[in-house]
Amino acid sequence: MSTEYRSMCDSLARQIDENRRKGWVNPYAAKDEDCMRRLGGHDTATLWRPAYVRDIEKILHLPYYNRYADKTQVFSFYHNDDITRRALHVQLVSRIARNIGSVLGLNLDLIEAIALGHDIGHTPFGHAGERYLSALLYKHTGCYFNHNIQSARVIDHLFNRNVSLQTLDGIICHNGEFEKQNYLPSFGKDFKVFDAEMDRCYKEKDGGKYLIPTTLEGCVVRISDIIAYLGKDRQDAVTAGIIPEDYRFHSKLIGTHNAAIINNLVVDILECSYGTDHIAMSEESYLDLATAKEENYRVIYLNKELSEVYDREIKPMFEALYERLREDLLKDDRTSPVFKHHIDFVNKGRAHYQDAGDYLEESPDFIVSDYIASMTDDYFLALYRHLFPDSNVGVSFKSYFDE
Repeated sequence: MSTEYRSMCDSLARQIDENRRKGWVNPYAAKDEDCMRRLGGHDTATLWRPAYVRDIEKILHLPYYNRYADKTQVFSFYHNDDITRRALHVQLVSRIARNIGSVLGLNLDLIEAIALGHDIGHTPFGHAGERYLSALLYKHTGCYFNHNIQSARVIDHLFNRNVSLQTLDGIICHNGEFEKQNYLPSFGKDFKVFDAEMDRCYKEKDGGKYLIPTTLEGCVVRISDIIAYLGKDRQDAVTAGIIPEDYRFHSKLIGTHNAAIINNLVVDILECSYGTDHIAMSEESYLDLATAKEENYRVIYLNKELSEVYDREIKPMFEALYERLREDLLKDDRTSPVFKHHIDFVNKGRAHYQDAGDYLEESPDFIVSDYIASMTDDYFLALYRHLFPDSNVGVSFKSYFDE
């Protein structure tokens, strides 16, 4: 069945073209001169490194950025180079968000910084790994783990990179699990508000659903996160053999396949948002998006066969690793990988930044949580085999050559 690809209405296209010729500036776009940092005297913008370009480069050069390449997006148990990893996902979010932001006259550097950093704190093994780690952290501390909050913790605390409030706020507010028809920024936040929002997410199970970005750019990344994964996860589900290639999804207006979903939602957002102080979708597209997302959950994310594999094979490894690493910290066992591969690594990475402090002085549970969240899938499995060589728990991957 062919899908209709929408085009922007002619009148709005002409208006945007005319506004560009006249040098129109979006009054609601984030301005470089309003960029706020914890250390205000540092990281002064220059002609060749403007405010949010500095954030982009700080994130690209973080020690953990390279680890995106071997972290699960959705499908973990496949040796298949055509299945999306988290590295590609953040690039897709950035590309979609920049396309929207360009037409709306927003700050593209800020959009890119938020998009590239939004998942840098994500666990191995995707959202299943996030659930297991949150349960373990809560068991010992009463705090919840959320990957969006962890992403900001990595950038702002572990490696103390003095990244802007606007970028950090967009990162913690990106959570694509909570779609909305309208995104009106909570303009005017400061670091006191930001820190309180971080703390609330540790203490409240659903604290993230109350987060509202302080910039239009953050709002654009939030909806782009959903757009980026909705159709791409369907492509990957076909590649992985989870659903047949001719599976009939039921969304109508936005389309059913990746290219159509991206095009049609972007066009709808542009038509509903141009010249306003918020990011919006039409009611028809929003309802269709909600339908498509629910169907993804039902046939892909909550697939019983996949869930059983995660619970049977990955969950016990999370539990064993967490408890073993926590015990090593409490015993001050300096031969443990948590010291040699994590604490020493973090202290080295933050050594040249002011007021970083000694990482070892922090809570053992948060150190263990940081360590596990930082792992790639492959490192996680290798560490488990290293620490528990006699365990009969393991993962069976579908190889390149399995039919």
